[in-house]
Amino acid sequence: MKRLVSLNDISHDEWLMYRKKGITGTDAGAIVGLNPYTSAFDVYMDKVTKEVKEKEDNEAMRLGRDMEEYVARRFCEETGMKVRRANAIYQNDDYEFMLADYDRLIVGAQAGLECKTVSPYLQDKWKDGAIPLHYQMQVQHYLAVSGYDCWYVAALIYGREFIIRKIKRDEEVISNLITIESRFWKENVCKQNIPDPDGSDNYTDAIANLYRNAKTDKAIELFGYEEQLNRRQELMQLIDKLEKEKTEIDQEIKLQMKDAAYAQADRFRVSWTNTDSQRLDSKKLKEEAPEIYNKYSKVISSRRFTVKVA
Repeated sequence: MKRLVSLNDISHDEWLMYRKKGITGTDAGAIVGLNPYTSAFDVYMDKVTKEVKEKEDNEAMRLGRDMEEYVARRFCEETGMKVRRANAIYQNDDYEFMLADYDRLIVGAQAGLECKTVSPYLQDKWKDGAIPLHYQMQVQHYLAVSGYDCWYVAALIYGREFIIRKIKRDEEVISNLITIESRFWKENVCKQNIPDPDGSDNYTDAIANLYRNAKTDKAIELFGYEEQLNRRQELMQLIDKLEKEKTEIDQEIKLQMKDAAYAQADRFRVSWTNTDSQRLDSKKLKEEAPEIYNKYSKVISSRRFTVKVA
């Protein structure tokens, strides 16, 4: 592996810009479709946009940063190994778009350490030696970049447990990962071809922004989409059926609760409480104060998507 840039020599914004120059370990799981929190499309948008846009910070992210040193220290106590900060962004020798920003490297070994902090609500994801799949992809990406033999994942489950997992280098997984990442980088990012649809709201918003205005004098023929449209129709009918079934269950529970605000059933806690909200009566405002209504009203243009059986 090559040392691309020292983290000691760049600012936080410059670090974010360097991460746009390739695929990082945290991108790997999303690109292969195994990250439940982000998608290949999100990675694509991050790479092709010029401006630096950091993910919105939250308390969980803050805890993860603050507890990283503690997790690394606990790992050393448990294993007797010594670790050091990598303090650099590294690059694969053969695939320069493959980047890595390691938490720690293990002294005297061809190995590294990834530090994680985990909510107790996600403890079951780590049971019986398990490791969430997107973390496994992150580690195999690191092994691909570094050429190392193995990697350790140390996870602190808040107030519950400290877990250490060892992940060995898997040549088959690494080969597949390189193939997928190469195709994504060359065909999507470099050519700025939007990835295949993934069903996310972000993807829907992106399409709406790309094709904001409909040309009412234009119509096209959809060839080869009959099967998908038939399946869509089946899904709509199934959704309606499931929504009705869900509503019936809700109604049964409400009849049992009557005026009780809360109910308990094994693993479930049900609430049916009063909420107060204040809404603007736009119809009345328009009738009684049309000048104010017109002053503060604006037209929002959007495209409505509908499918009907001919």
